[in-house]
Amino acid sequence: MVGYDGDLPQVYLQPGESHLATGPTVLRTLLGSCVGIAFWVPDRGIGALCHPMLPRVPARAGALTTTVNCRRYVDFAIQEMARKFDELRVPRAGVQVKLFGGADVLLVSAHRHQPTVGQMNQDVAGQVLAEEGFRVVATRLGGDHGIHITFHTVTGEVLLRRLN
Repeated sequence: MVGYDGDLPQVYLQPGESHLATGPTVLRTLLGSCVGIAFWVPDRGIGALCHPMLPRVPARAGALTTTVNCRRYVDFAIQEMARKFDELRVPRAGVQVKLFGGADVLLVSAHRHQPTVGQMNQDVAGQVLAEEGFRVVATRLGGDHGIHITFHTVTGEVLLRRLN
């Protein structure tokens, strides 16, 4: 990764947050069963990172559901980012997506035939990204350890550090 990270704005995303940067920025987050979705537009220097925690907005979410609360969900976070790229007139073909996380970091119950939250997050992310017309160029999904990711919006590089 380029050695001038310290000179750029740094944004650390908590679970359930998303951030779109239209200028050089370093985006960071820590993932376990959550997924991290990095969007990069190379020719415009735009980068975004979403850190949703759960697969889908519940059907019975009701009127009390706010945009901030919905960013916790994979489907909503991707669809919201798609709308933001539309507002910026960025065609989906011009966006590179990298997908991370979805690990099984928690003890899985005796019901091993049921998918884990990490696996459901992975599945929904892949499905919704495809439905929205995004191209996934890299993934690091699954496993049983969390990871810390650092996304540099100038180069599109994402560094991963495995957590013990």
